[in-house]
Amino acid sequence: MEAVGTPDTAVMTRLSPLNRLLPVWILLAMAAGLLLGKLVPAAQDALDAVKVGQTSLPIALGLLLMMYPVLAKVRYEDMGHVTGDRRLLWLSLLLNWVIGPALMFALAWTFLADQPAFRTGLIVIGLARCIAMVLIWNDLACGDSEAAALLVALNSVFQIIAYALLGTFYLKILPGWLGLDTQDVTFSTWEISKAVLIFLGIPLVAAFLTRRIGLRTKGRQWYETRFLPRIGPWALYGLLFTIVVMFALQGDAILSDPISVVRIAIPLLVYFAVMWGVSFYLGTRSHLGYPKTATLAFTAAGNNFELAIAVSIAVWGVTSGQALAGVIGPLIEVPALVALVYLSLWLKRR
Repeated sequence: MEAVGTPDTAVMTRLSPLNRLLPVWILLAMAAGLLLGKLVPAAQDALDAVKVGQTSLPIALGLLLMMYPVLAKVRYEDMGHVTGDRRLLWLSLLLNWVIGPALMFALAWTFLADQPAFRTGLIVIGLARCIAMVLIWNDLACGDSEAAALLVALNSVFQIIAYALLGTFYLKILPGWLGLDTQDVTFSTWEISKAVLIFLGIPLVAAFLTRRIGLRTKGRQWYETRFLPRIGPWALYGLLFTIVVMFALQGDAILSDPISVVRIAIPLLVYFAVMWGVSFYLGTRSHLGYPKTATLAFTAAGNNFELAIAVSIAVWGVTSGQALAGVIGPLIEVPALVALVYLSLWLKRR
């Protein structure tokens, strides 16, 4: 991703063609999956024949492919160099691991109280903090790239440690305390832990080793300018492949209830706007300066939909409403975050 020149430069022109048209590719993948499921009914049995736990093998491979390239971009070697501003670290932890999950919990119960599967899917999304596209949004908004690398690395490690525990809290314990329905939540903490370890832990270790070996043997310039551009598009290919397979398997359920897609999209839009606005305000009030404030806002507003999809499929199955909510996520996130990049640059000019 090129560095941003001036705030007046068009944001969309600095996105690669793949990222610029991501909503279009997702819609086409959805349509292809629906057509595949309708025209070749036998494909459903073939795609779901071999499983890793509850996850079909093709989807498992697609999910791992999604995660590895974006994790290989994280500058793990810079983590120790960006610890000077403790305000940034504490605000990030507060926003990502306290405010974000709590806000998504509230939105899920407000907008989808009568849809337990979609509601649970949104809560799972709220727990998956962004470690991928945030690097793009941060660059476009003239954010602090080193601070973004640190926060992304911290979120990656934190998700492995805390994701399952927070999932149990927000899906079982907290609803029980509030007298809300928890009958639809039939999972164990170990099921979520296993999904996180497989679909985040494996690609995280592989990406860390790849980066460490690549930098030592070939140098940063080769790794950043030759290797990463070659593997980068495969994250999108993995996402699109997973969407095709998912929609081939649950096309009938989607076509019979298109309103559900809209109902999932509304709380997501509210979430992106509120999280970004609160984060930008707190960063400004804390006098972090624009670059770190923008980094704080985008790392807090984005979500790791790859992980949310992986967990939903592994725990509830590929045809579940939870998995559908995860797939709708990136379709909504891309245009929403692009709009927030424009807003961020406008505020920078002011």
